[in-house]
Amino acid sequence: MRSSNPVFSRRGFSRSGGYAGFGAAPQAGSPAAGQANPYAGGNPYAQTQPPTNPYAAGDQQNLTPEQLQQMYGAPPAGPPQTGRMTMDDVVMRTGMTLGTVIVAAAVAWIAQLPVGVGFGAALVALVLGLVQSFKRTASPALILGYALFEGLFLGVISQVYNDRWSGIPMQAVLGTMAVFVGVLVAYKTRLIRVNARFQRFVLAAAIGFILLMAVNLLFAAIGGGDGLGFRSGGLGIVFGLVGVVLGAAFLAMDFKQVEDGVRYGAPREESWLAAFGLTLSLVWIYLELLRLISIFRD
Repeated sequence: MRSSNPVFSRRGFSRSGGYAGFGAAPQAGSPAAGQANPYAGGNPYAQTQPPTNPYAAGDQQNLTPEQLQQMYGAPPAGPPQTGRMTMDDVVMRTGMTLGTVIVAAAVAWIAQLPVGVGFGAALVALVLGLVQSFKRTASPALILGYALFEGLFLGVISQVYNDRWSGIPMQAVLGTMAVFVGVLVAYKTRLIRVNARFQRFVLAAAIGFILLMAVNLLFAAIGGGDGLGFRSGGLGIVFGLVGVVLGAAFLAMDFKQVEDGVRYGAPREESWLAAFGLTLSLVWIYLELLRLISIFRD
């Protein structure tokens, strides 16, 4: 699985086409039962049965009737026993990642770190995020390292905004929580349906948005001020709203990846990548809300 944030990349739990290729069929009775698995075509996570498979013909000859009865009477192995990702895994890893971001931000805020340190931390976080995005497997050290440096940057930039607009960081935090809950409810009630067309549209819009912001930053660096005016006034409000909507779309795509990962039996390690993607999306929304609220406060 790759990050849902298009600054890095957007792929699913496997490196094959689509964004959640898990080859296994959903369980009977699930919403996907009776539907063809769109991610079939060779399960990249298929595991070879160990030589001590109790159901192998050769091994059964060495088992006593009592052992066979005990074996057949045992409950079926669930995801925790088979090393598959569960929703609890995603929640726990996401809590650890977001907790690291929050603690680091609090330290930066209390220590009143200089702005230069904050932007240096942002650069390190960007590098760590890029490295993780191009890795085939999840690296908890890289993900938590990203969370640490991203948190330092958020603590510094939040203090800068708070010095000019008192209380704006808390408003942005509450707004981020509201967006998260709203998107989750809309996704669970199927008001938002994440499909290939939705994904293509969001990625195209995100690429255009990022390019415009890069051009605006370039003009600001050359001519000073706000460049082309995409971050102030009426245009700033429009682009701020677009940024928040894009962040909400990233969240919906993250929810889809998590749902598919649990349904089709992704390895438990993939829950770290789910946490990484959710953290990226939430950070994106928070920063966009900071800018948007600051424009309204002006």
